[in-house]
Amino acid sequence: MDILIDGENDGKCLREFLLLDVGVSISMLKRLKFMPDGILIDGRHVTVRHILRDGETLSIKTEDDEPSENIVPSNIEVSVVWEDGEVAVLDKPPFMPTHPSHGHFVDTLANALCYRYRNEKSPFVFRPINRLDRNTSGLVLVARTRMAAARLSHSMKNGNIKKEYVAVLSGTLPSTEGEIDTYIKRETESIITRTVCAEGDGGDRAITKYKVLFSDGKHTVVSAVPVTGRTHQLRLHFAHLGAAIVGDDMYGKESEDISRHALHAIRLSFEHPKTKENTVLYAPIPEDMRALICRIFSAEQRDEVFAAIGKYQENLYE
Repeated sequence: MDILIDGENDGKCLREFLLLDVGVSISMLKRLKFMPDGILIDGRHVTVRHILRDGETLSIKTEDDEPSENIVPSNIEVSVVWEDGEVAVLDKPPFMPTHPSHGHFVDTLANALCYRYRNEKSPFVFRPINRLDRNTSGLVLVARTRMAAARLSHSMKNGNIKKEYVAVLSGTLPSTEGEIDTYIKRETESIITRTVCAEGDGGDRAITKYKVLFSDGKHTVVSAVPVTGRTHQLRLHFAHLGAAIVGDDMYGKESEDISRHALHAIRLSFEHPKTKENTVLYAPIPEDMRALICRIFSAEQRDEVFAAIGKYQENLYE
């Protein structure tokens, strides 16, 4: 990344300029300091104590030298919702893990992107900003450069990246809209399942905002915004209210109408790490959830459900 220093930044300390104006994180700054070509002024190495002058060219090494370990390219089709040199946003299908793990070495979103970017100049490094469970479908935000990753991670930490989900629940909720505020911890002797617990019982606070889109008294279609990002938060929160997500075999029960939990990340908004523009993206409901809605609701009801869901497509760049 090359930045031409103008009169407005003349006299600024390089360290403060990188942290406050460019948006470099402290951890990234530490890495850059010890790289021979990490921080250059007019092609020469300088320390972060350098005082900037009008007309200088600041070069920051945001490219990667080494690829992510243990990610092999796999020719897997994946739906790209947004893509440029800084970020990629994918509509992850159900049953696809986000990143490799035991038993899933070549069938993940990371493998698909490694194949897609195999001919790029820089080595492929997988930097997902948000992650979805294997059986959850929808939008995943991936940073394509170190700088983008630093800025987006900072945005995520500060709650400036908004993720919105649609879920089909078995049962009803106590109100048409509300907030679920609990504490969540790992189940004793389990590395996977979580449970709601009391404050001070070793859990982390978890907050979810929800709004009912439609309910027939037996099933409910709901939109949900996780204010915090705890593992299995939405699945556990709705089960805690007595309305588990349909098909959730961990916190509810299996369904004959869908072979996974009916949860989809439908909408994502974030500040683009380079342009600073507010970017709002949408991923349509996948076929298995559409089929589920058609099975459990009448024709008139399903029209109302799809109309409510369809509103997410309106005014995306408001």
